Amino acid sequence: MEHNSPSSPSMPTFHKGGGAHGRFKPGEKPKNAKGTLLRLMRIFMGWRKQIFSAAFLTVLSAAFSLLTPWLIGRAINTFRIGQSSVNTSLLDAILIPLTACYAAGWIIDTGNGVLMARVSQSLVTRMRTQLYAKFQKIPLYFYDTHPNGDLMSRVTNDVDNISGTISQTTTQMISSVFSIAGSTVMMLMLSPPLTAAAMTAIPLFLLLTKLIAGKSRNYFLGQQRELGLLNGIVEENIEGLKMVKAYGLQEQVTERFEAVNAEMKEDSVRAQIWSGFLMPFMNVINNFSYALLACFGGILTVRGTVTVGVIVSFLTYSRQFGQPLNNIAGMFNSIQSALAGAERIFQILDEAEEQPDAPDSAEVKKPEGRVEFRDVSFAYPGGKPVLRHVSFLVQPGEVVALVGETGAGKTTIVNLLTRFYERSEGEIRVDGVDIAKIRRSDLRNFFSIVLQDTCLFTGTIADNIRYSRPSASEGEVVGAAKMARADPFISRLPRKYETPVSGGSVTLSQGQRQLLAIARAVLCDAPILILDEATSSVDTRTEKEIQRAMLALMKNRTCFLIAHRLSTIRDVDRIMVIGDGKIQECGTHRELMNQKGRYYRMVKSQTGGDSLPQSEL
Repeated sequence: MEHNSPSSPSMPTFHKGGGAHGRFKPGEKPKNAKGTLLRLMRIFMGWRKQIFSAAFLTVLSAAFSLLTPWLIGRAINTFRIGQSSVNTSLLDAILIPLTACYAAGWIIDTGNGVLMARVSQSLVTRMRTQLYAKFQKIPLYFYDTHPNGDLMSRVTNDVDNISGTISQTTTQMISSVFSIAGSTVMMLMLSPPLTAAAMTAIPLFLLLTKLIAGKSRNYFLGQQRELGLLNGIVEENIEGLKMVKAYGLQEQVTERFEAVNAEMKEDSVRAQIWSGFLMPFMNVINNFSYALLACFGGILTVRGTVTVGVIVSFLTYSRQFGQPLNNIAGMFNSIQSALAGAERIFQILDEAEEQPDAPDSAEVKKPEGRVEFRDVSFAYPGGKPVLRHVSFLVQPGEVVALVGETGAGKTTIVNLLTRFYERSEGEIRVDGVDIAKIRRSDLRNFFSIVLQDTCLFTGTIADNIRYSRPSASEGEVVGAAKMARADPFISRLPRKYETPVSGGSVTLSQGQRQLLAIARAVLCDAPILILDEATSSVDTRTEKEIQRAMLALMKNRTCFLIAHRLSTIRDVDRIMVIGDGKIQECGTHRELMNQKGRYYRMVKSQTGGDSLPQSEL
């Protein structure tokens, strides 16, 4: 199927130091990191009950954690250092609740982990479902300019990044905030002077986090985007591996892969290095703060201001104060990566969808197949016009061939008729009704389509034939296959109609796959038939058989044939020559040959020589 897109994504070019494609520059920043985070949180709040439950459990677990240092300090004070004795009964009374705190914390944390795993996976399921549903609603020209592998990466890798971040960081963030607040309160109760000394670490932490997070964010986004491009290259070259080997391009393909892989490695290394700076520096700050508190606490103990138990409790609280800061710093890695993935997902979700069905949609119960284009123009968004003021009328049962050079706009006419694309100007009518006023689900039932690029789906041969009409019986499937001349080769297969196939299957030849596509169109039994180079992949003998089958199939149906082999369209009712976005010639084969215009020259170029056979005149 031809495409008239302004650019093709299939052959990316790479520039040294410039990134793969201009839009995959490693230094590119998220357009709106704050907005992306807020939007992600709004989606996350769809599970507010579970989240509030997790938050409550997290706070409860943190409360037990805050209680343990105080109990440890009390336990140490039961030892009478000067008397070389211990208050055993008090120590036992303290050890029991201390053990209970540790056990309760473990149970709560385990349950909380299970709860958050369910929430995160539910979010993954919803986001993937929304993305997949969005793919069904985006106009086809979107896929002309976006590599398949990049789109697949957004559904898989980017969503997984978000899931991992939510599962790991949500409860950690809540616990860290509560632990910092609780530790601060407990430290103030134990010793305000020591608390003031502990707070010296906060400005250093904030400054360090701001510096490193700003640097690492850029590279995490580049890493995610280059991963999408890498997936696109892998998907493209695995699908076309036979062509790669046929033309001996393994080395070039490998070099192209290595170029993108190297750029991804460079961004990943930089992202990890910058984010990796955070924890060592945080440990230095924490250790410095711990040493400062130990020295200061020792001085206060010697002066008799505080007890040894208070110092032990305070140092433990200082660790609990510093550890959440470390946790928050460590979370910035995954948060930055998740924000980069979320932004790429939201880019898809924000894409313009196909125009919705009109509120007053008309119902065409028994379409006859009368097609009319009235002054129709079309251009891709931001691109040059592909069709300019095209007008024609096709009567029910008429067979029309569309010919012209590749990219002339033949397939675009069909895409506009089926509303795969939306016209820029003009009006398209089927049975006198503007197709914009017909529900898409109804309109698509008007057409049987056989494309040049055959698409098979995972399932059996019968499933693929039945794809156009899932309710068809086994007999109808076999009948359609016989009419399409596909039954002979199917019957020779070991499992016949139950033979499994898939989109990437190489067990069937291209010609056999084309026959299955034709059988699918036969089974659809729609009033308008569209054949886009339907016999281009079959041998001459099979082509003749298909043409005979097509004659029966085209009876009482409006038919549009897109063909490059002009020998296959000599007997159609009308031939329209498309060029420069317009209908340049229109008539029967004989009429156009007598005009000796563009069509005549096309036939002459295919048959060769200056003198044409009498059969062509």
